[in-house]
Amino acid sequence: MATSSSLTLSSTTFAKLSPHPFLLANLQPPSGPTSATTPPSSRTNGRQPRQPRPYSINTSSLSHAHGSAVVRSGDTTVICGVRGETLLTSQIPNYRVTPTSSSPNSSIARTDELRDYDLLVPNVELATGCAPNFLPGVPPTTLAQTLSTRLYSLLHSAKVLSAEGLRIYNRDGALTTTSAEGGMEEDNNDEEDAVKEVKAYWVLYIDVLFISFDGNPFDVAWAAILAALRDTKLPYAYWDVDREMVLCSRPTTEKPAVPLSIHGLPVACTVAVFTAKERQQKKGSGQFWILVDPDRLEESLCDETVTMVVDNTKGETKILAISKSGGTVVGPAIMREFAKVAAERWKEFRAVLQ
Repeated sequence: MATSSSLTLSSTTFAKLSPHPFLLANLQPPSGPTSATTPPSSRTNGRQPRQPRPYSINTSSLSHAHGSAVVRSGDTTVICGVRGETLLTSQIPNYRVTPTSSSPNSSIARTDELRDYDLLVPNVELATGCAPNFLPGVPPTTLAQTLSTRLYSLLHSAKVLSAEGLRIYNRDGALTTTSAEGGMEEDNNDEEDAVKEVKAYWVLYIDVLFISFDGNPFDVAWAAILAALRDTKLPYAYWDVDREMVLCSRPTTEKPAVPLSIHGLPVACTVAVFTAKERQQKKGSGQFWILVDPDRLEESLCDETVTMVVDNTKGETKILAISKSGGTVVGPAIMREFAKVAAERWKEFRAVLQ
């Protein structure tokens, strides 16, 4: 005769057999009067609905990259390496010659060099073993390609980098020091109105590797890119007139490696909307919960996600981008509340990064 204990399912078995009711049972408070011993509404991972996983950042982790960072958020761990390669303007098919005067009063309009000449090249790889559904020897997954596209778009729309810091001029000394504003200054100006010409660019190859995957990949990948770019230092590069090529020298006291000029600190924050079964059957009714920084289980159970990119470096929260996928729950009222959550996430990331 079976005992009552043998008919009781463990929480792990319950989560595997019925993941949606399992998460709902944790989020939905028990019926009846509440007391001091009543457990609060929480997720299966123990976090509150609006509680994100803390960031952990370690920079300069790779020896043979110009900049690198390892970022961990919960069980999602990403390593990002940035390596610069020089690209001659003569090798750019659509390059338009636009010489620049060294005079501060000169201003010549330029195209969007970063996008037009593909100077930023992000690539995302989901390593074998980072999650059960990523198998060895298969082509890049749809998720990896989507993440690469989203990261590429945000790199340009957030204007984290400018083309000025990636140009290599025909005059020696054009890229030897960094100004207080973050741009490049010249050391040797023999003639005030001498013309400078861009001979080459630095192309930044930004490789993102997931070594552990437990949900919310975009936020963690973007955090790793930001940390790696802030850690990147490019060697002193100059144009050799005799050889007609770009040469790079080893970092010295006179010619140190030049850090990238990073504009602002845009931070991404993602939430997922978990709905009860009643709401899925009848739109406009039923309960729902906003889950900040969802894990892999929660992402598989939610049909609506929102990602907001904010920047608060100037003391005021500025929304740089909003992307929404699926669902009908999130409206203006929830979006305003979400902006406050994203602002808090920005403060947490800045504190860890510094």
